[in-house]
Amino acid sequence: MNPLIKNVEYAVRGQLAIRAEELRQELAEGKEYPFDRIVNCNIGNPQQLNQQPITFFRQVSSLCDNPDLLKKENFSIVSQLYPLDAIQRARSLLASIGSVGSYSHSQGVPAIRHTVAQFIKQRDGYGSDPNHIFLTQGASSGVQTLLSMLTQDSNSGIMIPIPQYPLYSASLALYGATPVPYYLDEETGWSLSVDQLTEVITTARSQGTKVKALVIINPGNPTGQCLSAENMQDIVDFCWKQRIVLLADEVYQTNIYQPKERPFISFKKALMEHSLARDHLELVSFHSISKGMIGECGRRGGYFECVNLDKQVLEQIYKMASVSLCPNLHGQILVDLMCNPPRLGDPSYESYKEEIERIYESLRRRSKKLEKVFNQMEGVSCQPAHGSMYLFPQVTLPPKAIKKANELNMAPDAYYAMAMLEATGVCVVPGSGFGQKDHSWHFRSTFLPEEHLFDEFCNALLRFHQDFIEKYS
Repeated sequence: MNPLIKNVEYAVRGQLAIRAEELRQELAEGKEYPFDRIVNCNIGNPQQLNQQPITFFRQVSSLCDNPDLLKKENFSIVSQLYPLDAIQRARSLLASIGSVGSYSHSQGVPAIRHTVAQFIKQRDGYGSDPNHIFLTQGASSGVQTLLSMLTQDSNSGIMIPIPQYPLYSASLALYGATPVPYYLDEETGWSLSVDQLTEVITTARSQGTKVKALVIINPGNPTGQCLSAENMQDIVDFCWKQRIVLLADEVYQTNIYQPKERPFISFKKALMEHSLARDHLELVSFHSISKGMIGECGRRGGYFECVNLDKQVLEQIYKMASVSLCPNLHGQILVDLMCNPPRLGDPSYESYKEEIERIYESLRRRSKKLEKVFNQMEGVSCQPAHGSMYLFPQVTLPPKAIKKANELNMAPDAYYAMAMLEATGVCVVPGSGFGQKDHSWHFRSTFLPEEHLFDEFCNALLRFHQDFIEKYS
């Protein structure tokens, strides 16, 4: 076995998630617990918690899966079941794809990459080259491709935020690279200091680490912050001056809950507005169908766009993509629909708009409600989520609880989270799985449980925390 595999840790699907599945099975077998279901708040998986799929997207997907429905002789019946724009989109996609059961171009269907390029241009106001866009199996596979290419040996360093989404630390462990952590400042809303970035990269290089790239997760995961335009310009300037690649994880770009105060700005736009770096800084940005109001995690669709990468590097990325033949066609279709949804005047526009707005407003309400609940708890403080679908509260644990955790060889926040699972059926991720400052304890929870059950969910957390604190005080 590759010894590096033993170093890989991925807390989002770690011991708590495994125990949650054991409890789910035991509940199904009739075993009694203080709860009647498992609530998976450990992962941003909206449809697992019954978020509604977007109707237009599913209509187009189903027509592509069963092209017999598009035959002329079936039109009179099918047109009563499907809106005309869904039928037209399915026909257009199949004309480009051929069949969803076939391999596509390794970089993704050319017509869909063109759609993505148009989306980026409309979003940012700057052009995008379809030949510099790679469709992927969700954003994660694209991230792993770039991290593997940036790793030459164990001295190759990648700057990652702490707290961070453990895809990055797990992938770096697998490739044998060196994580170079920089810390977000919780007290100022998980802000990022470029002065600290400079200190971190200077120290790493003095120790022999060849720092190759900076990872920025914006909006943040697990922290939910959204960077300001000024901060982004500073980050672009830093990467340009340090001659490192900027990897921008932007999968939560539509999960923005304070759009006036802190709107989403892409790093593509930030780079294009930096007069000195715009033609030089190497940027790779990632997006996905798994988040936002779409939440099609199981379809595994995403893309990354390369800016200012050398032609020979693009050829090597293509070679890596070709090893896996192609991203799945269902995911590619959803990327096309995400980037080119129904427009004003289309038959499906009003229903699409209503569904998107309803999901968005519900997420925003649930985010605020859960933040308020966490801040009501004794010894807990929680920053608001400007974006994404998580909150990351800090928990002050009693010394007796910390002692008990140490006796069990568990991180104290993992012990707290396991106790929460056993008492409430709610599965969260301990902060130790994301990285955190020494002697601070956190956990990450989604705010995805269904809204009509949300008060019950919040009350269960309140009762558990009160009981836990009383037990160990």
